[in-house]
Amino acid sequence: MKATRRSVAVLIFGLLLAAGTALADDNQLSGLTAQWWQVITSIPTTVNPLVDTTGADCMVGQRGPVWFLTGSLFGGTVTRNCTIPAGELLFFPVINNYQNNSPGICGQTGSLDVAQLRANVAPFIDAATNLSVHLDGQAVNQLARVKSVVAFATTLPADNIFIAPCGGPATSPPGVYSPSVDDGIYVLLPPLSLGAHTLHFHSESTGGFRLDVTYSLTIVPVVLK
Repeated sequence: MKATRRSVAVLIFGLLLAAGTALADDNQLSGLTAQWWQVITSIPTTVNPLVDTTGADCMVGQRGPVWFLTGSLFGGTVTRNCTIPAGELLFFPVINNYQNNSPGICGQTGSLDVAQLRANVAPFIDAATNLSVHLDGQAVNQLARVKSVVAFATTLPADNIFIAPCGGPATSPPGVYSPSVDDGIYVLLPPLSLGAHTLHFHSESTGGFRLDVTYSLTIVPVVLK
């Protein structure tokens, strides 16, 4: 995941999937990428999974039938431990890039429309290389490049993840920013079996960007009666 304030690495109500059902089409994946950013950017830096180095914050912001995993805000190598309830789909970017329209903020001059935003985020993903995903030592080949079909709005809290990259609180004020767009290479995994699993993913791109993430996942049963 590329991480800057301007260029960072459909809610799925119809995606309540039973075993054996196809996971998602392109439009549903696009909706998930928008939701991924809306959730992640809304979480304060102090508990944001993107800057979590241990997995202690992996549950923050989780809701619904899909569990969002993350890369690392500035790339690099990170290992996390995460406990996840049974039955959750897992969705995460191997590499992604995001930009919102923020006139006068974090170096942006003027206003940017959707076409300009898309043109800005695409080259980083076009240049992505050395992409790999392994689950329990087995290669996962269902990597999909997904561009947000519909632009979306993102809401930043006062303590947001772009303050440090932009240079201070005044350069990344809280508020609602739109339009926002995403481009990235994502994976949607079906629910894992109970017990321990290891998920590893890797990506590289321009500017020396390198991301290497390992999750030690523990899937626990959910008792509803």
